[in-house]
Amino acid sequence: MALVTMKTDAGQLDKDLEIEIDRLQQMIRSPQMRKMRARVKLSGSPPLRPRNAATIILIDGKPGNFRILMGQRNKALKFMPGALVFPGGAVDRADGNIPAIDELDELTAKRILNNLRARPTPRAARALALACTRELAEETGLLMGKQTNTPPVHDDWHFFKDLGLAPAISPLRLLARATTPPGAPRRFDTWFFTAPASAIAHTPKGGFSPSGELENLRWLTPQEAIGANTQEITRVILVELINRLKVDPQLSPEYSAPNYYFKKNFFHRDVME
Repeated sequence: MALVTMKTDAGQLDKDLEIEIDRLQQMIRSPQMRKMRARVKLSGSPPLRPRNAATIILIDGKPGNFRILMGQRNKALKFMPGALVFPGGAVDRADGNIPAIDELDELTAKRILNNLRARPTPRAARALALACTRELAEETGLLMGKQTNTPPVHDDWHFFKDLGLAPAISPLRLLARATTPPGAPRRFDTWFFTAPASAIAHTPKGGFSPSGELENLRWLTPQEAIGANTQEITRVILVELINRLKVDPQLSPEYSAPNYYFKKNFFHRDVME
């Protein structure tokens, strides 16, 4: 199968990433996915618009011994049942208005604004960051924040309110972005953020408070995650993370981030400056 030529900042993609992208291409061009796209065309309805979503990759350890936090999606769920994933989910309407103890660093916010779909506003950019912070709290019980006299009052943010915390988003760094292809029953424009485990301000008793959606939470190396029950796009992001940590273990905001999207029966990889 021919693979669309894709380049990184340093030139040709490394072999591991080529392999995972090729698996992704095979999945997208599978008979099942072709039938799903064909049904959308025959229906006469426009393709489902992707919903903004955000995922957080918590990183613990030191160079050469990094571990990341992942969990298993409930097998009863319709979307990616049983898959090993990072905490995250769709952006809620209120996320962009939630007061935080700090804001995204300037370069990260600018990169998001330069690449957002319709209505690229500062509120939309910070909503992505706050969404993954909220999802982390909901799915794991881990809270990124600091003590404040003005915690969020919204019901969806009661984890922070109960502990007198305001969310902290300045530790977040943008790793990548990927959009679900047309034809899928659910589509997301997902932004993948990283954050150091040291940014966690509250850890529940026992280490985690798993939700009914995300279970079996555990710390593991990116290499272990690739060999587990992960979806194609998750493995691509894991290899992106491994390569990024090799050259930029501090995850500096200056480093560019790849964008994966579907066009003309292929996933493409562009670099977001």
